[in-house]
Parts: sequence; C-alpha cells; structure tokens
Amino acid sequence: MLIDSNSVYQKDYILRIIEMAAKVLAAILGQIKGGDLHEAAEGLENFYYDILKEDAAFFREIPGEKLTETLLSEHNYTNGHLEILAELFYAEAELCAARKNSSGMLEYSQKSFILFRFIDTEYKTYSEDRFNKMKKLLERINLVKDKN
Repeated sequence: MLIDSNSVYQKDYILRIIEMAAKVLAAILGQIKGGDLHEAAEGLENFYYDILKEDAAFFREIPGEKLTETLLSEHNYTNGHLEILAELFYAEAELCAARKNSSGMLEYSQKSFILFRFIDTEYKTYSEDRFNKMKKLLERINLVKDKN
C-alpha cells in the first residue's frame, strides 16, 4: 500500500497548528478568567488572521446555518480549520459572557456548537473536551433563550 507523503505531512502540519492554537486559546481563556478582557480581545482578533488568514469580521458575517457549507465549499477550509474556528468562537462566547453581552454570547455559542457538532460527526471519535464544551454551549444557549 502506497502512502501519500504529502497527505501525511499535511495532516501532521494541521495537527501541530491545532495543538499550537489550543495553547494560545488556553492563554486567552486565562486572560478572560483573570479579567484582562482587553488583552484577550486583542489576542482573539490577531489569532483569526494569524491562523485562518481572515479577520474576525469575516467569520461573524457568515450565518450559523451556512457556516460549515460556506467555509468548506467556498473557501476550501478543512475540518482542522473548522475545529480551530469552533475553539475561537468558544473563546469569543466566554469573552462575551465576561462582558455581560448575552446576544454576543448567544451568537458565538451557537456558531461554536454548530462547528463542534459537525467536527464530532466528521471525526467519529470521542473527545471528552469537545463533549464538555458542547454541553456547556448548549446549556448557555438554552439559558439565554429561556430568558428571552
């Protein structure tokens, strides 16, 4: 059986990017928990462009129900990109929660949940971290919707 070395290198590269993204996002989440919201917001803004090569506004404008289809088919993103974006939206939801911005928290929570659910289906592997984030996002979404 022949193994496509380009495919192996590409997967390895994507995994390294995801691992790096997780470390940066963990630091940003730490800033949010520590109350350094301005630094966290700047970090998130920079991260979108550094990793996904678009500014945050680009992703905010895509409706949640068209998010995966738009990014996969029109912009040639991979599942790895979507996983990073799901984590970014999760951090954005945390930032909005810290700022008491319930509409922003709802929007980012919904988009993050959509992407995590898509990733969960596509990867067909269990991730406790992803499961816990999806559970927290769903609880937040329902809480905000119940208040309205």
